[in-house]
Amino acid sequence: MNKLLFPLGAALCALFVVTVSRCTSEVEPDSYAVLAPAAFAEEAEAWEGVVSSLQQRYDAVVLRFEESPMELEARLKEVAPRYVAVVDVPENIGRDYVIALNQMSRRMDEDPYADFLWGIITGYDAAGAQRMVDDAQEPMVLRTGVATIKELEAAKWFDAYAFVDDHQVGMRGEKKAGESSLTYSEIEYRTDMTGANERIRRFVEKRFGKDVPDVLRQFLEYYEGYEPDLVVTASHATENNLEMPGSVGNLRCRDGRLYTDYPGEQRFVEDRDSRMVYLPIGNCLIGNMNNTRNSMAAAWMNSQKAATFVGYVVTTWYGRNGWGGLKYLITNPGRYSVPEAFYMNQQDMMAQMQEWSDSLTVLPFDYDTNYFKTLTPVLERLAGDRGLTEDEAFFWLGFWHDRDVLAYYGDPKWNVRMQEVEGESDFTVTSEFKRLSRDEAAATGASRRCVITVETSPDFSLRRMQGDGFKEEHVLDLPFSYFFPQRLSNPVLPEGETRHIVLDENFLLLYDPAFEPGQTYTFEVLCD
Repeated sequence: MNKLLFPLGAALCALFVVTVSRCTSEVEPDSYAVLAPAAFAEEAEAWEGVVSSLQQRYDAVVLRFEESPMELEARLKEVAPRYVAVVDVPENIGRDYVIALNQMSRRMDEDPYADFLWGIITGYDAAGAQRMVDDAQEPMVLRTGVATIKELEAAKWFDAYAFVDDHQVGMRGEKKAGESSLTYSEIEYRTDMTGANERIRRFVEKRFGKDVPDVLRQFLEYYEGYEPDLVVTASHATENNLEMPGSVGNLRCRDGRLYTDYPGEQRFVEDRDSRMVYLPIGNCLIGNMNNTRNSMAAAWMNSQKAATFVGYVVTTWYGRNGWGGLKYLITNPGRYSVPEAFYMNQQDMMAQMQEWSDSLTVLPFDYDTNYFKTLTPVLERLAGDRGLTEDEAFFWLGFWHDRDVLAYYGDPKWNVRMQEVEGESDFTVTSEFKRLSRDEAAATGASRRCVITVETSPDFSLRRMQGDGFKEEHVLDLPFSYFFPQRLSNPVLPEGETRHIVLDENFLLLYDPAFEPGQTYTFEVLCD
């Protein structure tokens, strides 16, 4: 009997049918694979050291490719790892590379869900990639934060936190160590535009009048002062810059470092001494290494020690993949690691897309055409067949657009998570495995029964489990979700189960749970 205790959270009200999937082979419950080039053109010994470090840490199988990790699809099906690290040089990594990795992760069996958690291990150079591996060796709890978004202003997750607002430009807030809430104030204005070119001057005059809030300078004062564990940004960005606000203040990259580009002023951002997690989940393009080490992504990993970096490789729009991952991370904080949170969000997306149309789980999206204001021909046809309104069809379009375009850089098995918030661990789950009797095994074709028990406390809050309304314009209420401590073999729901459950080898989602305070709920899963 294997009994495990875990905190749980997250739920969504939606009408979904019961969905199950089966694994076609026996698999190791927690195996790890490293994918790497057959030969590294430069710094070969150092890059091989990165591969060796991961192999030794996880007793991982190492698979080699000539041109692309996607060559290894058949071998991955045979090995069936639960975690995959791709070690590669930045010159090989671009938009299509990330999209293909996302798609390959779902092709290990016939269901639409990702069968492994993956992360790309890379850096400005081999030393940077090795540092990413080393920094993920020990667990980390995220206790301090700095952001360019207002949405985390509750600040309850952090001992210290500060933000500049990318929407209401000029607002800032700060919660210093020992304080219980934010103090708000206005960002100082830049009055000296000496050195600004005519384009910037026109932008400032049109947007702000004579002067402009000195947003980037304030952000860097917070960032360099706190050296936070977590950074979240959502300002305008590309592969080569991060703007605050507009093009008046820019962070840019050079030689693996970040530097500020003000009108008439440039300086390097101070290099960090401590590891961190960077989630630019509201930024366009910043997750795209663009097949060069001279990218913002490489600079954040190199000089700022971003041991995990999660960002878009295309222009953002609907934002479900990025904002949804953050919502899973901060809902019932401490329950999911960063890689688990983004994984669970993506599977939630896939479950909803499969319910709408199987085709949306596999059809390629044309990222070279601007569909932000016009429906694709595919969705126009689907919307017509199902009688959808235009708003409903755009909802589908947003999921489809976001399906494959989030890059995860870092060790997919790193135990890095938010710290728990007092009073919010208001339910628990226990997982108990029992061997079936000979008659039960013959009748069901399974060998074990996994009984999952959820117990809610007297002060349990369903709304908090659902995400407490965080970023509802991008992510509606979340489903109750559970990432199995170990991957199950051939999981199925027992006959007679009528709840709206989505089940896979790695996770369970329950839609419309209607949990109440002080109650106990159970699920049964049959498996080998």
